[in-house]
Amino acid sequence: MPKQQRRTFTPEFKKQMVQLYENGKSRAALVEEYDLTASALDRWIKQTKTTGSFKEKDNRSPEENELIALRKELQRLRMENDIFKASRADHGTKVAIIQNNRDKYSVSAMCDVLEIAKSTFYYEAKESPKEDDLTQAIVEIFHKNRKAYGTRKLKVELQERGVIVSRRRIGRIMQEQGLVSTYTIAQFKPHKTVCNESRTANVLDREFEQTESKRFIVSDLTYVKVGQRWHYVCILIDLFNREIIGHSAGPAKDAALISRAFATVEGDLSQIQWFHTDRGSEFNNHTMDELLKTFGIGRSLSKKGCPYDNAVAEATYKVMKTEFIYQMQFHSLPHLELELYDYVNWFNKHRIHGSLGYMTPVQYRQVALKKVV
Repeated sequence: MPKQQRRTFTPEFKKQMVQLYENGKSRAALVEEYDLTASALDRWIKQTKTTGSFKEKDNRSPEENELIALRKELQRLRMENDIFKASRADHGTKVAIIQNNRDKYSVSAMCDVLEIAKSTFYYEAKESPKEDDLTQAIVEIFHKNRKAYGTRKLKVELQERGVIVSRRRIGRIMQEQGLVSTYTIAQFKPHKTVCNESRTANVLDREFEQTESKRFIVSDLTYVKVGQRWHYVCILIDLFNREIIGHSAGPAKDAALISRAFATVEGDLSQIQWFHTDRGSEFNNHTMDELLKTFGIGRSLSKKGCPYDNAVAEATYKVMKTEFIYQMQFHSLPHLELELYDYVNWFNKHRIHGSLGYMTPVQYRQVALKKVV
């Protein structure tokens, strides 16, 4: 098995993580949602407060390097003490040990050490959980996912943990704990926009289920209150896996906002085949024409006065407003941009989607790539 490549982070990314932490996002949420180590995040926070540099040589003394090495050795010895000594235990004891230590160590690693198939462990762990443990798990998942999940998605997340429970039971516990999904209280208010009279055809023609990545990218704008002013958010959505591949925010509803969203797309823009939007005038101008022409991207427009032709973009903005925009107060454009970046990361990598078989957009794309290979 090839050695896993060590991740590297740019100074800009580290600064964003520290800013999110300073803005109130919890340390645990940052570690999980961005696949970080707690020690790395703590180090970046400390570096910001002390030297202001993220370079290791500017921050660590020889004594600190020695202490880190000792801590790693201690953790290794603890795992040996907790896990390896049970290698000759009976089957039931091994399952119990894995269950009791899964919050500290990888289930896969423990199964390898104790010579138990992961499928066997998960099958035997699917017994009905105790009420207190189940309540704690539901509350944790609910708050970790921006209070957006209802019983259906909570059930899927619990199943991923090896817990089988009915939606009715989940709903009862949510009611007892006062957990109300943002979808229960948030309301979507459509916003009228200026319509252009372009004769560009509706190439998409409501074919929202696409089997090829970046064949059709859809987009729209929405408005956000920042301080006492209205600002706007633009996102680019790949219909293949509902992934937000580009995003931007700004005080003006214009082509520059959309161009900045395209600038955040990873990879070659010429891989995009079609760009579909409604007939807002900000999508139909010389700047957009030049951008699309440069990268050979085709154009598709909804029919006049027909929002259903861009239903996925409309639905995604409804989700964003419910889960993100209505839940926060933005005091500046940099604050909005930072929180938007954080939400998009969660939306793509952690939020499960019913239309994707309860996978995240990134998971769905990775599974599709494996099938092709």
